[in-house]
Amino acid sequence: MKKEMQLFRPVLVIPFCFLFLLIQMPGWAQKAKQPFPWPDGKKMALSLSFDDGRASQADIGIPFLNQYGVKATFVVVPSSAEKRLEGWKMAVATGHEIGNHSLTHPCSGNFPWSQERALEDFTLEEMRKNLTEANAEIERMLGVKPTVYAYPCGATFVGRGKETKSFVPLIADMFLAGRLWLSEYTNNPNFCDFAQLMGVEMDRKDFSQILPMIQNAQKEGAWLILAGHEMGDVDRNQTTRLSMLKDLIEYAQDPKNGIWIAPMGTVAQYVKDHRKLR
Repeated sequence: MKKEMQLFRPVLVIPFCFLFLLIQMPGWAQKAKQPFPWPDGKKMALSLSFDDGRASQADIGIPFLNQYGVKATFVVVPSSAEKRLEGWKMAVATGHEIGNHSLTHPCSGNFPWSQERALEDFTLEEMRKNLTEANAEIERMLGVKPTVYAYPCGATFVGRGKETKSFVPLIADMFLAGRLWLSEYTNNPNFCDFAQLMGVEMDRKDFSQILPMIQNAQKEGAWLILAGHEMGDVDRNQTTRLSMLKDLIEYAQDPKNGIWIAPMGTVAQYVKDHRKLR
């Protein structure tokens, strides 16, 4: 009889262990599959973001967005923003979000124009100083302290070889949210890393090219962040077409499509708050 009980013991233990794991396992895997409660029963969130603080954004893009009552995120390099200071003050006054895009826009030295400020030559301490000074300059010029960041060129490293280090933890420490570049997908609000948010390019695209990504976000209850540069109705490199934006905004503002369109920081804070409540 004793021998028979020993034979049965593993059979009894395994189911109870499995049950314990099921009970203890809510975690990220299960949370990621739960529908996220977007405000007012919306299906998804959409953020429009623009990099560098280019003149066309202040001159053309911001007045265009204001016509539709749409608020976007503009991540600026202070030296660029200073060239259109009155335009950027108007952006702040009309509710647009101003983010940090670094003081000097450092990228890999493989880009010839970035060799004098190559990320391969940076340290984490130097990057923190660069971002801190950018924040201070933006606050001095515009009276707002950035809470969001976009990685120039989408690069998240400093150093080279065995000395390479990620500065994603630095962004997580300094900002509410950090956005990547040339990403291929949307952000799952139950799972995404706020310091490494996906940013999908919208430059030189028609609305027909953007729509499938929006429809996928609607289906998955996701957060889509679009990223662009210049703003205008010219077919140039790194230019977001106003005709595309017009079609996109009209689609997003149609109640039947269930889209919440808001700046990156607004959505990030909402997601963080509602993650805590669940």
